[in-house]
Amino acid sequence: MKSLDSFYKDITEGSTVEPNSLLPNDIQKEIGHFNVFDIKELLERMKGKPGMPYDRRAYYKISLIRGHNKAEYADKVIEIKKQGLLFATPKIPYNYLPQDTNQGGQFCVFTSEFLSKSKSGIDLDELPIFASDGYPIFQLSDEEVSEVELIFNKIQKEINSDYIYKYDLIRNYVAELIHFGQKLQPITALYSKHNSAARVSSLFAELLERQFPIESPNQRLELRTAKDFAERLSVHVNHLNKVLKENTGKTTTELISSRLINEAKILLKQTDWNISEIAYSLGFEELAHFSNFFKKQTTYTPIAFRS
Repeated sequence: MKSLDSFYKDITEGSTVEPNSLLPNDIQKEIGHFNVFDIKELLERMKGKPGMPYDRRAYYKISLIRGHNKAEYADKVIEIKKQGLLFATPKIPYNYLPQDTNQGGQFCVFTSEFLSKSKSGIDLDELPIFASDGYPIFQLSDEEVSEVELIFNKIQKEINSDYIYKYDLIRNYVAELIHFGQKLQPITALYSKHNSAARVSSLFAELLERQFPIESPNQRLELRTAKDFAERLSVHVNHLNKVLKENTGKTTTELISSRLINEAKILLKQTDWNISEIAYSLGFEELAHFSNFFKKQTTYTPIAFRS
């Protein structure tokens, strides 16, 4: 999961701007975190950087997106033809991919602590706009864009002010954005049942392969089980199993095991790491578990295979 620290490092990397200089200078830890950005300015600063990775974030995000984009959200691909409003939650991996160079808009990021029920009266987990099975991306008319821009401009003005209660006011503006979104009808997702299954398979393969190669004994796999991958993709483990079986002929566990064995063979033959280090890096808690797994898959013990 991408942290706020990683977010600030990414948007300042390669520039003369220090990550801390972008933080609101008067926000206290007990408030939680909140910030607002201009997309065009950010893209200028990040010119030449890799695109937004498909991943979960450890924060909420509301984006007014101007320009032709395709958003990848969980197992959906949704087209934003001209301008749209996106609501992102830490529960769901997502990104959006610009389809032209004319990009703009604004977005805000905030933590659950900032918009906690005790401070705002809002329970984020109960909001339909942040539900894991919803379509949290909305096509906007020019009139609707003007309304959303007005709210973002108020937020931008307030965050730069000296008003002592400004974050209370900003919470109200964020709530206004949320309610604005919940009143909109979602645009049509560009996927059929078949394409959705193919999308889940593709994302599973991407998440699995992204963990390799293992380049250090201190590097450790984060996703080891079918349940780990299902949670990251925000689908039920049974659905993931069914989709992969239909598309590859193998279960989730079989695909994970196959990739683990391939990497284990490489590490045993091409490194001088001891067996315990290899077992650890591949996510095994006990050396015996790794040895039993390897022998079951190959009929060799790790030591016999290495020799």
